[in-house]
Amino acid sequence: MAKVALRDVRKTYAGGVQAIHGISMDIADGEFVVIVGPSGCGKSTLLRMVAGLETITSGEIVIGERVVNRLEPTDRDIAMVFQNYALYPHMTVYDNMSYGLRIKGFSKADIEARVQNAAAILELKPYLKRRPRELSGGQRQRVAMGRAIVREPAAFLFDEPLSNLDAKLRVQMRAELQALHRRLGTTSLYVTHDQVEAMTLAHRMIVMNAGRAEQIGAPLEVYARPASTFVASFIGSPPMNLIPQQRNGRAVLFGIRPEHLEPCTEGQAMLSLDVDLVEPLGADTLVYGHVPSAGGGTARIAARLPSSFVPTAQRLSFRYDAANAHYFEPEGGRRIEG
Repeated sequence: MAKVALRDVRKTYAGGVQAIHGISMDIADGEFVVIVGPSGCGKSTLLRMVAGLETITSGEIVIGERVVNRLEPTDRDIAMVFQNYALYPHMTVYDNMSYGLRIKGFSKADIEARVQNAAAILELKPYLKRRPRELSGGQRQRVAMGRAIVREPAAFLFDEPLSNLDAKLRVQMRAELQALHRRLGTTSLYVTHDQVEAMTLAHRMIVMNAGRAEQIGAPLEVYARPASTFVASFIGSPPMNLIPQQRNGRAVLFGIRPEHLEPCTEGQAMLSLDVDLVEPLGADTLVYGHVPSAGGGTARIAARLPSSFVPTAQRLSFRYDAANAHYFEPEGGRRIEG
């Protein structure tokens, strides 16, 4: 295990296109950090730079006590798990897991011990003689993780490892990843576009947008105090409602999450919503509609309500706790404190 540090890391492609804009972060020994953001935001590029699969333009990447900028991927003491598993189809599970150790010249006894230990952790022992085509998607991903585990690296790097799995299997594999990290305690850097994966797996997360780190923090901190309208809109489903308002003579964007709106009487109303669409989901109900906004316009918003609440009127009244209200700058979208 080891600490990982990113120090003003930048990536510029030919023609001056900046893919990564000066990201800095210290990742503690044993920490699980998730890089999350939409497609094309630079999250996989950043991970590949840590792995040594992409060169960095400037800055430093430190793994343990070593600056690894100029080291080959094989010399960085990391193990990477890819989205597409990257298994050798003609090899058995055992051979796939042991291949890297054989290349590095480990003894047969050491290889046997490491593979059997990883197979036990991942419940792969019954499948060691099978080939990848004989396995389910979840089993193949376990083999890919087993191949990383046997190396006993300083850090694990995961590049969207669950994105090819169906929804039910993703939930199962998330739980297995959490259990695996609790057992091994290895420093981990994990890329995903799925905010649920980020919220459930991360000790801390980096929310990325257009090559920049919009916010770094613990999942619940990011949810409760988003640093920008981008973060507010990306973390949460449905996303935070953003309504243009005037506050103390100043134009602002008022933010309130759908789950923080509470139905009330007209006399108690802090927001009145004209209903456009009602979606009963079983456990709860989503109500979509529009409210007046500054300048005489309207803003579309959503409310997440208990399934027991059945909207019957075309206009609904809501209140909210002031502690759950957020304010952002209309230009740039940065959070306004106070």
